[in-house]
Amino acid sequence: MKQLKVGIVQQACGEDTALNIQKSIDGILDCVKNGAELVVLQELHTGIYFCQAEDTTKFDLAETIPGPSTEIFSKIAKENNVVIVTSLFEKEQ
Repeated sequence: MKQLKVGIVQQACGEDTALNIQKSIDGILDCVKNGAELVVLQELHTGIYFCQAEDTTKFDLAETIPGPSTEIFSKIAKENNVVIVTSLFEKEQ
């Protein structure tokens, strides 16, 4: 029976989406260096966790799927031969 090595990325997030994505990528790459074949990212890792309060101004954080973030994380997964579990605030179409 083959064992699967899993990596988990937990990070602090702020308003800067690009910085949050870079933190996620850095965490993924660190997990891969340690042999992870599956990497699980925290919920809503590209921005602040806004779900504790209903605030319609945060709807601008929603993304299409596929979209910019899925493109980034798909590329990282393919380049590193790893499966990534991610979550996004999906934009209603």
